[in-house]
Parts: sequence; structure tokens; C-alpha cells
Amino acid sequence: MDMNQYLEVFIEESKEHLQTCSEQLLVLEKNPEDLSIVNEIFRSAHTLKGMSATMGYEDLANLTHKMENVLDAIRNSQIILTPELFDVIFLAVDDLEAMVMSIAEGGDGKRDVKRVVHQLELIGKGESLVSSSSAEIAAASVVLEKEEMTAGQYDEFEWTVLQQSKDQGFNSFEISIALREDCLLKAARVFMVFEVLEKSGEIIKSHPPVEVLEEEQFDQQFIVTMVSKESIEEIKKKIMKVSEVGHVVINDIDLEGLRHTAIAKEDKVAEVQEQETTNAKLPTDNNEKKKASFKPASSKTIRVNIERLDILMNLFEELVIDRGRLDQISSDLDNQELHETVERMSRITSDLQTIVLNMRMVPVETVFNRFPKMVRQLARDLNKKVDLEIIGAETELDRTVIDEIGDPLVHLLRNAMDHGVETPEERLAKGKNEEGKILLKAYHSGNHVFIEIDDDGAGINKERVLNKALSNGILTKETAATLTDKQIYELIFASGFSTAETISDVSGRGVGLDVVKNTIESLGGSVTIDSRENEGSIFLIQLPLTLSIISVMLVAIQNEKYAIPLSSIIETAIIKKEDIMNAHDQQVIDFRGMVLPLLFLKDIFEVPISQEEEEFLSVVIVRKGDKLAGLVVDSFIGQLEIVLKSLGNYLTSAFAISGATILGDGQVALIIDCNTLIH
Repeated sequence: MDMNQYLEVFIEESKEHLQTCSEQLLVLEKNPEDLSIVNEIFRSAHTLKGMSATMGYEDLANLTHKMENVLDAIRNSQIILTPELFDVIFLAVDDLEAMVMSIAEGGDGKRDVKRVVHQLELIGKGESLVSSSSAEIAAASVVLEKEEMTAGQYDEFEWTVLQQSKDQGFNSFEISIALREDCLLKAARVFMVFEVLEKSGEIIKSHPPVEVLEEEQFDQQFIVTMVSKESIEEIKKKIMKVSEVGHVVINDIDLEGLRHTAIAKEDKVAEVQEQETTNAKLPTDNNEKKKASFKPASSKTIRVNIERLDILMNLFEELVIDRGRLDQISSDLDNQELHETVERMSRITSDLQTIVLNMRMVPVETVFNRFPKMVRQLARDLNKKVDLEIIGAETELDRTVIDEIGDPLVHLLRNAMDHGVETPEERLAKGKNEEGKILLKAYHSGNHVFIEIDDDGAGINKERVLNKALSNGILTKETAATLTDKQIYELIFASGFSTAETISDVSGRGVGLDVVKNTIESLGGSVTIDSRENEGSIFLIQLPLTLSIISVMLVAIQNEKYAIPLSSIIETAIIKKEDIMNAHDQQVIDFRGMVLPLLFLKDIFEVPISQEEEEFLSVVIVRKGDKLAGLVVDSFIGQLEIVLKSLGNYLTSAFAISGATILGDGQVALIIDCNTLIH
């Protein structure tokens, strides 16, 4: 069988199972007595092992199996949970993640895991208190599976079939079947069991469902509900003839007892619903209750290759360009029917734009998910106690932004861990809780997403930052005396700046926060800092929702057209030439009591002058952080949505230009990078 067709699904599901393992391990470390968490981790590990073996990745399957043995011992109370034990399991998960990434990148998934395997084996041998035979474990598992099958799991159709079969003289059975642990082709054995049962009667239901059994995504056990006129002994004898079946338990179904259980369960559900929603109307008879209880909740999703979404986005971008062209033609021809058609097309494409952009939106939790484990490991390396709280992980960002934001957030979190949060001894001496707190928060506001990293640590020492900046030649003593607190904090974004006294693996190499600032600004975003000494620091990142289709103000400079992103614009103004003043070789104006520097775009972009300047100047006031500037243009054309196109590899050195767009009349307008101009 060619397994390559399943490779993409295998990789995605493996990542999901490993993410579940990581998340639940962190929860378990805080609640070591809750064995239900261990069962959750065990299920994910067991499924991953089965998938890996089926796909032929033996190294991945073997390591998962070793980890699974330890988890099994934990859930059976044979091993005591310790921080060291968690370290080993986390290492195993890290290795498994690396192996899956190797497979995703076209590798063979092999990795040297002898050390971790040896540690897992030592844990299993050294801490094992009780030894159970495989037969006992299999029997116990069958009982466990059987307990999970309840009356509430039969829908109306299945219930009706069971009732009618009883009236016609059939017996109803629940058959629990356990395959041997060394069974290689589980799906084939399941098929043979089903073939035997279908000759003896009619199968009503299986648990897990047939699709799951066919894909071998189950433990060694499964349960079948069937009706038959044969006896329990006859059916059991037939099943046991199937090779690699290790254990079979058959029980009569007590329909009357199940009916009472189901009704009681439904009554309890109705009672809870009545308490939660006073206006809810309760079912008046048992049939209505059953309909309400058995109604399945469905969530239909489909996996789509991201390349297909990129193609769809490119096609839609071309449609936006053509929409602008049609709008222009409609205005020129002044035809009423064409006007109406273009307006309708504009409404439809606007709705389509919303759908396409939403399809590309990804929750930031895809990035946030890896941070709890990273913070845990860093805390142990630095001998600190840190609690990471994540809020707003469901906040969505465009995939292109998500792909770039991971590394800057890692830098900021590592900075908060190393420079921000103090050691337990230092915190206690300051009257704080010995456990530091870091809040990672994401939320929407307008057309932007904001991400906050807030710690309750030592804050930023202004004198130390100033001294370091002076010694590095970043500023002079005269300039330092004029800086506000916020401007001092922002000095830590300077290239090569670090206040760390010792070089470590975490920080102190003079690399990090300048990269963070540059990366975020390259995405059209910004990062600001606020801090109070001994109380903590807040880093606030502002990011655009999407990078592909943006709103701009179209302006004219002589005969050329330029686009300025609306996200950078504060307002527009008309000024008189006589209001312009000079300060430090810079032309400025008085804007609401502030000295605002003017940048003449015709000079910056060397636009040929074909007409004389007017007495009044048009100014677009833009902002970068807390810095403002006025961009002098010849005229304002208007606001529109445009498709941002890259200039390509040949024009990467174009100053203060972030891209280009095609306008409705076919002209190309360059998009101005306000961050570079103000910088």
C-alpha cells in the first residue's frame, strides 16, 4: 500500500497529538494527583504510536512506546511523579517533535534518542512497584472500554432496532473484543471478526466507529453491539477462532434498565438546562426528550493545503485590480446600467474579500502553543519560578504575519525571563510572591492585532540603560539629558545593545531586541515599551490584520501617484508656504503646539518638476510610534483598497518604498514606507 497519500494527514495529526501531550503535561505538573490528565496524554501517545507504526516510522513508534510505558505506570500509580521525571518526558516529546518535523521536511524521521530511551527505561525499572501480565491488562482494558459504552450512546434509530429485534425474538449483545498486543494487522482482524458476526446476526453499532477501526486508530480493544438468535457461547466460540483475538466478553443488553438510565440522564440534562436558561421550553414528553438528547452536534471542517489558499488569494488580488479598472471605465463612460453592474460587482467582491481573508486567518495559538513548555524549561535553567498566563489565543492573524511573528515573541519572552523576572530569593526580599508572572495577551482593535507581554519583574533600570547607551556611543550626554522615560526604555532596541553582565545561552550576546523591532516594523507593525522599576515591564506589539490587501490614501506628486497606508496616517492638512519655519537645518511647522518636521516627497523620490508650486501645500501627517512627521505632496486623490505587490529581488534597495499596486487606469502606484521615512 502506498502510504505517501496519507503523509500530510499523518504529519498534521502527529503535531496535534504532540501539542496535546505538551499542554497536558504542563497541566499535570500542577495537578499531579489528577490521573485523568495522564489518561489524556496516554491516549495521544498511543494513537501517535499506532500511526507511526502504520506509516513505517519505527524509530518514532519505538520512542513513543517507551514513553507510553512510563505513562501507563503513572496512571496505574506504580511511579511517583517528580520534576526530574517530567524533564525526561518533556525531552522525549521534544525528540518526537523533531522527528515529525524531519518527516515534514522530507527526511526519514530518524534521530539519536538512546539517552532519552535509556532514561525512560530506568524510570520504568526503578520505580515499577507492581507487575501485571499482558492478559490482565487486556482484560482490565476491556472492562474499562465496556464501562464507557452507555445508554446515551445509542441514537433513536439504534434504540428502535434493538427494541424491535427483542419483540421479534432476537437477543441483544454487547461484545467486548481485545486483540493481542503483538497483533500486526489490526484492521484485518477487525474485518474478520465483523465477517463472523454478520453471519450470526446483525451488527447495530461499533465503538470506536467502523471508520476509526479501518484506519487502526484505536487501542487493542473495541466493542460491537449486535442482535442474534444464537447463544453467547456459540458467538464467543466463533470469534475466538479468529487468530490474534486475545479476549472476548459478551453480555446481554438489559433494554429495560438502559431505558430507565437514558430517561434519568435526559431528565438530569433538562434540569440543568432549566437552571441555566429560565426561558428555555422543556420537552413535554419522553419522545421529545429523546429527540433533544440524541441530537448530535456537528462541526464540519476540511483540511486545505495552504498553497491552494495562496493561489486563491493571488486570483482574488487580480480580481480587485480588475474591479478598480471597471470602476474607472464606468466613471469615464457615465452609463447608468454599467454603474449599477459595477456597484453590484463591488459589493459581491467585498463579501468575497472578507471570506478569502478569513480563510487565511490563523489563531495566534498556533504560535503561542509552544511557549508554555519553553518558559518551563527556561525557568528551570535560570532557577526561577514563573507562571505564564495566555489570554486571547483564539485571536486571528493572517498566515503571512503568523509565520513571521514567532521569533520576535520568543526573544521578548526570553528577555522577560532573564532580565525581567527575578529569582525567588530576590522576589521574597522585595516583598513579592516567589513565583513571577508573565502575561501573554492578544486582542483585536480596529484593523490591527495587539500582542502584550507583561511581566511583574524588576522593570527597566533607567540609569543602567543610559550608562550603557553612553558607553556604546549610541547618544551623547547632552541628548541623554533631554530624553523622556519612554525614550530611554526604547534605547534597548538599539543594535548591539545589552545590559547583561554575563553572556549566557539565554541573553547577553547583544542580539535580540533590535531584531525584534526590525522584524515587526517590516510587517508594517510597531513595538513600544512601558516599565516601572521593581514593578515590571510591558512590551506592546501592534500588527496589521493582513499584508495582502490594504487601505491607502492615494496622493499625487507632480505627474506621479503614490499610496500611503491609512494605518500610518493621523490626518491631512493644508498649510501656507509662509507658515514653514527652519530649525536645525530642517523645515518644520507648528502643528497643534508641536514642532512637526516636513518631508518633501518630490525631493526624496526625485520627481521631475513639470509645474510651479502653489501657495498652499498639501500635507499628510503620519506617525511611527510616538514620532510624527508631515509628508508634503501636491494633492490628495482619495482613499481606496489596493493589492500590495512586491517589487521583487531587483528593486529591494528602493528607499522608503514597500511595494507597488496597479490602479484602475492601469498605472502603477508605489506604496510609501512611512516607518523608513520617519526613521
